[in-house]
Amino acid sequence: MKYGITAATGHFGQVAVKELVGLVGADNVVAIARNLEKAKQLLPDDIEIRQGDYDDKNSLVSAFEGLDKVLFISSQPGGKITRLEQHTNVVDALKEAKVDFVAYTSFPHADQAKSALASDHIATEKLIVESGIKHSFLRNNWYLENEAGFLNGEDIVYAAGDGKVGWALEREYAEGAVKVLVSDETKDVYEFAGASRSYADLAKAVGEVYGKEIAVTNVASEDYKASLEKAGLDENTIGFILIIQDLIKQGELTEETSDLVDVLGHELKALPEAIKEVIGR
Repeated sequence: MKYGITAATGHFGQVAVKELVGLVGADNVVAIARNLEKAKQLLPDDIEIRQGDYDDKNSLVSAFEGLDKVLFISSQPGGKITRLEQHTNVVDALKEAKVDFVAYTSFPHADQAKSALASDHIATEKLIVESGIKHSFLRNNWYLENEAGFLNGEDIVYAAGDGKVGWALEREYAEGAVKVLVSDETKDVYEFAGASRSYADLAKAVGEVYGKEIAVTNVASEDYKASLEKAGLDENTIGFILIIQDLIKQGELTEETSDLVDVLGHELKALPEAIKEVIGR
């Protein structure tokens, strides 16, 4: 059986490729990337690498040729064409290439999410369902790495109220994705997340790592915005951070699910140890 991974040069993709090689062998792995030279530098030498650009459906049809299963890693917005146009190209190409199964990295509670950040994922899930391709939606919660600015041992100031997040390491999500990809029996939807924790919980874990108490303070969004402006962040970055904080505050990243642990077959790395892994890179 031949397996493909799109966006293979991203951090998530690189982890997924290495994990997949370990499970099925290099001969059965195809990495798909927009930039072949970059892929050759970052990925294992003994796998097949094919060029595939989300902006170009024909390149994707060629890249998917002969593949049985594909891990479709969602793109980042802000490209030459919209993310939804890119994702439409991918789904159309999967169908045209007659791929049997696709695992797609989606958004938490995508069927219920109200955030604008979820809209492309909701639409992509719909496209995949309508394509008739057998699928699993991997609704990844939040990478612990996204909170790198709060893991430096300094006091934490945030604006998400009592909201909770299902933090886990990016590599744990990638490993879970590959486990689903190679599985003979899959669910249509996986809500991948760690245990739901507050920023107070995060501060406690950071304190354990640094051996000191970390103060944690919730502030109004306006005050948080002012502090980000003072720190020199640009307007777009500030806007994105505020959207995420509001998302958390509204409870959209709060989950009670064991899907990631169940798929991995072991517990996730304890939060203090996971923090050490992030800050040690």
